[in-house]
This record gives sequence, C-alpha cells and structure tokens, in this order.
Amino acid sequence: MARPISFCLLALAFLVFMNAVVDSSRPSSRNPRRPHQEPSYLKFVSNATDFPPEDYYDYIIVGGGTAGCPLAATLSSRFRVLLLERGGVAYGNRNLMTQEGFLATLMDVNSFDSPTQAFTSEDGVPNVRGRILGGSSAINAGFYSHADQEFYKRSSFNWDLKVVNESYEWVERAIVFRPELRKWQSAVRDGLLEAGVGPYNGYSLDHVVGTKTGGSTFDTLGRRHSAADLLKYAKPLNIRVAVHATVERVLLASSTASPVSRQSAIGVVFRDRTGRYHHAMLRKHGEVLLSAGAIGTPQLLLLSGIGPRPYLASWGIPVAHHLPYVGQFLFDNPRNGISIVPPIPLEHSLIQVVGITESGAYIESASTVIPFASPARSVFIRTPSAPLYLTVATLMQKIVGPVSSGSLRLASTDVKVNPIVRFNYFNSPVDVQRCVNGTRKIGDILRTRSMDDFKFQGWYGSKDFRFVGAALPVDQSNFEQMADFCRRTVSTIWHYHGGCIVGKVVDGDFRVIGMDALRVVDGSTFGISPGTNPQATLLMLGRYVGQKIMKDRKGGYKMID
Repeated sequence: MARPISFCLLALAFLVFMNAVVDSSRPSSRNPRRPHQEPSYLKFVSNATDFPPEDYYDYIIVGGGTAGCPLAATLSSRFRVLLLERGGVAYGNRNLMTQEGFLATLMDVNSFDSPTQAFTSEDGVPNVRGRILGGSSAINAGFYSHADQEFYKRSSFNWDLKVVNESYEWVERAIVFRPELRKWQSAVRDGLLEAGVGPYNGYSLDHVVGTKTGGSTFDTLGRRHSAADLLKYAKPLNIRVAVHATVERVLLASSTASPVSRQSAIGVVFRDRTGRYHHAMLRKHGEVLLSAGAIGTPQLLLLSGIGPRPYLASWGIPVAHHLPYVGQFLFDNPRNGISIVPPIPLEHSLIQVVGITESGAYIESASTVIPFASPARSVFIRTPSAPLYLTVATLMQKIVGPVSSGSLRLASTDVKVNPIVRFNYFNSPVDVQRCVNGTRKIGDILRTRSMDDFKFQGWYGSKDFRFVGAALPVDQSNFEQMADFCRRTVSTIWHYHGGCIVGKVVDGDFRVIGMDALRVVDGSTFGISPGTNPQATLLMLGRYVGQKIMKDRKGGYKMID
C-alpha cells in the first residue's frame, strides 16, 4: 500500500488540490512577461458610467463571455451592437493573462468585482463563475476540443454543420494554439495508451475515441487568448462594449409583430458601478440576446418575469410569460480522480492530453508547482535563500452527459446575488457506472510502466505513490467501493450547463419559446455537455448564431453606418 505523505505536507497540498489544483497553470520556459501590443478592441470598450441614460441598438447582447464576444463581433459587421458585461477587462491583469496566474485567479475571489465569482451548490461542492470580459474563457485552463458528433444529433438544434465547421475555423485562426507536452503530460499520454485507451490520434481538435493532444488558448509564450480577443473581428463603428454593466432585467411589451397576443423584448435595464440606471432599447427588427451563462441567463429570465407562474408569484415578480422549465434541467459534469506528490520536480501543466474512452468517461491530467515555506522560523534550521516548491500531479475523469440533473432558484431579487443551485450529482445510476468505469481506468493507468517514475522508493525495493487526499480503493473490482469513492470525492470540472434547454425554454433556433425578439445563446441551452470540454463549442456557438441571424435577415433591414 502507498505510504502517506507527512501531515504538514499533506495539509498544504490537499488545501491547494481541493481549491483548484486540477486545472493548474504552467509558467512558460520562455518569457510570459514579455509586453505585447494593447488589443485593438479596447478602443470601443468603455465603463458603463460613460453610457447615456438611453440609447438604441439593433442587437443587445447580455454577457461578454465565451459565446457573447464572438456573437457581438459577428453581428457588428452589419448592425449596431451593444455588448454588456458585468465584470471588467482582463488585459493588464497578470494573473488573468498568463498560465502561472491561473491558481491565484481562482482563489482570489470576493462578492463584488473579482474576475472569478465563487458559489457553492446545495450539493456542497464549491464552484465558480466568470465575471470578466471574455467570461469563463478568461479564467479557465484553456483546453480546446470540438464537440462530439453525437452532440449535434442529440441536442435538437437546427444545426448547419457547414456553418458549424466554418465557425470553429474562424475562432481557431485567432486564439487556438498547439501546446508543447512536457514530462507529466507525455507520461499520461503514454500511460493512457498502455492502459488501452487507443488509438493514438496525435494532435487533433476533433473529438475522436482514443488518446490525443487537444488545442490550447494559451500561446507559445504562455499568454492567454480569450473570447474577448475575438472582438478584434468586430466593426468598430458598429459596436459598443460596456464593462461593469449589470443587467437587472429584460424590458418587455406586447408584440406588434405577431398576429396573436404575446410578449416581445424591447430592451434591457442595466446599472453602472455608481448605481445609475441606463436603458438600452431595440431598434425595429432588433433582438435581445442573452449570453450570461448557465447561471446568469435563467436567473435573468426569472427576474424579468419569464418562468413558472406560481414560482414567480411567490417572489412578487410580475409574470410576463409563463415558461415552466426556466431554471430546470441544470447539469454539472462531476470530476473524480487522484493526486500524487512525485519524487521528481515537474512543470506546471494544463489539461493538454485527453483519453476519450468508449465506456462513458474522459481521462485528463494536470500538474502544478506551489511554493512551500516552513510554517515557523527555526534557530536549528537555516532558512534557504531560494524558495522550495512542491509538485502535485493529478489524474481525473469526467463522465459523458451527465444524466443526473438539478435546478436553479432565486436567492434574492437582486441580480448580483448568486442563485441557489443544486446539481444532484450521481442521482442517476448511469452516471455512477460511468464514474466507476473512469476511476477504474485511472487505476489501470497508475499500474503502467509510464507511471513508475512518479513513485517513491519504499522498503525492500518496493515503489509506491504518495497520494494527496483520497487514494483509489485497493479492490477496484468492487463496484460498491468504487461507487462510494465517486460520491465521496466528487468535485466540479466547471462544465455546468442547462437551465434553459432546447425544447423546454428555447426552440431549435435559440429563440425563447412564446416570445418575440429574445434568444438565448450560451451553454444554458445545452441538455448535454459537448464532449471533453465545452469551451470550443461555446466559442463556435457565438459565431454560428451570429451568422445564422445575418443570413435570416439578408436583404432586409440593414444598419447604415
């Protein structure tokens, strides 16, 4: 059996692991501090305090995140667009702009204006939301991989796969790079292949069964490229971006465009940092597009009076449109795995290699280097002049789907207060089986020759891992013990989605059912997670919906510059 790490070392490492070790950063061996040119999009980004009390736009996009930025950039080629983001700008913030700042960004949170907004689900699992221009793409680990082809078949949208592929390519020309594998990621790649997760697909952006290296939104100098960078494609004369702009509700009125009586979006109300109200209103044929994410979008719909009638009435919110499934069918992909302290120093590494199994699980890995200091100065031990470092390496699995779903409900009528969220991890036996399959595969990898270098030499020639936190059960053939491990060690991989899913809240063209001039363009519309990581699909989605909207309006009303 593996020998336990000393208590002090365990406490430090486990604390870091439980907070964020999985998607840790990697400082570049080059120079991540090298200055680079200020992004061009900052020329049309302003603080919300600089906006007039009322103005008119063709498209108002709520949420400058992973889908919202490419959506705004696309529509601005022909129309007057307003993009509203509740957070600030990442540029100039070293922690946000470099890989080595990833961990600090996740841990440096507050209730008001930190780029990362923390919340804990009713399941007791800590989680985070992005609150910055670029959204979660500005705080994540940068892994980039296309959706599984099954996603398009099962997600019930009217997908045009030609436009889907063109939209991926549009994103990739600007912000996607091939990562350089180093010791830990290379060993995991080899371990996956030894454990039977084949074939080896090399570097690929496609979702293919086997082992592959995916793309990254960190460049070769270790600099982050987020959805905000896609604003460089925008037409500056047609777009305005307001930061520190908190949208409080969507403005609604009876529609004149429909032959039957129904509600239509006519604008939004937002507040700046001083508390002053602003009204952004739609021009003729315009639309409000919600891209506030799986937490923010259903919350905003409820606060705007769109949701289950009895529930809204219980909050005293005037009911504009009865839509019973707003906030329902909320999913989060559970993460389980192990972490070890190796006997050799390792680099920081992001999730770069993935094993896509046929048993309902994806295997990924990361390694992080954290400074280790003595808890107290000692007269007997000379304090070293150079800092000491502790490496923690992680193997984890994420399940396909998931099948288990939860819900979101309001905690307050103040939009700044996080809603109450429950994901109901492992409520379905299907998810439990998939997790057991994935954790067993982690055990297979740990038994490969590729992992031998990460074991400590024990007594009588034996070699063992030193685990940080829980180790896998010794008898991995025992289903009940493995299922208990899954439930006991569950955490998030930050891939939550749903809350406004297609067929329940939006139709196949992302329009809110029964409403005019209102669409949802973000991951809240997904009833399943699109493969190993949703980032690429959400970036594609913004471009895709923008293209579809322009195609639908071709030959109609056109904005005059």
